[in-house]
Amino acid sequence: MNKRVHQGHFARKRFGQNFLQDDSVIENIVAAIQPKNDQALVEIGPGLAALTLPVSDRIDHLTVIEIDRDLATRLIENPFLKNKLTVIEQDAMTIDFTALSKKLGQPLRVFGNLPYNISTPLMFHLFEYTHAISDMHFMLQKEVVNRLVAAPNSKTYGRLSVMAQYYCQIIPVLEVPPSAFKPAPKVDSAVVKLIPHKNIPYPVEDIKSLSRITTAAFNQRRKTIRNSLEHFFNAEQLTKLNINLDLRAENLSLQQYCELANAHSAMSQ
Repeated sequence: MNKRVHQGHFARKRFGQNFLQDDSVIENIVAAIQPKNDQALVEIGPGLAALTLPVSDRIDHLTVIEIDRDLATRLIENPFLKNKLTVIEQDAMTIDFTALSKKLGQPLRVFGNLPYNISTPLMFHLFEYTHAISDMHFMLQKEVVNRLVAAPNSKTYGRLSVMAQYYCQIIPVLEVPPSAFKPAPKVDSAVVKLIPHKNIPYPVEDIKSLSRITTAAFNQRRKTIRNSLEHFFNAEQLTKLNINLDLRAENLSLQQYCELANAHSAMSQ
């Protein structure tokens, strides 16, 4: 019997659906995830079950989050999956992953082929719950993966790089060509592993300060730090923090941004 669930389903642009269909790529992703029975595995956007089926072959239970009602119904009714899945018909952006972790009794292992149109905001949402997550494996636009792993002094280094690296260790896993999907996207893709830090390397007192400072700096990345952060610090304050006034947003390290955030928090008290 054919396990596949995608007959007659057309990708929906509003959900940014591109369905994975290359078996060798699928095998490599599942091998990277290494699903085991005693783990709380959660898949975001299972779609046509390209990853759901092979992962479910290795474990007894899987929680999936699917916003598309038609696809959720197909998963619930699939004879190979219906006894193994808990299907949450909801937008992943509205999920309380701490509550889900408590319900499942342990930190979550989250994975998925994320729709490109929501991948960045969804990762920012997940960063709020890293205390409840042991690791994440995501298929993303290759450009997004490049930004996640980017180091200072590069054009791809930005706010996403700083915030992601604040919360997680980031490990590229494999690159995936457009031909691995149906419909084929116009961009290359890549799989990345994010492991939340057990101890944050550079803790900040107020994460909102870090978020606001990085937003201000990178929204005006052509300006010097002296000008882009003028609403937060004057030149004398930046100099006291050992920040070269002529540097731009992409030249500052994660540690420097965290020091700026803590200085701003202290000044605001």
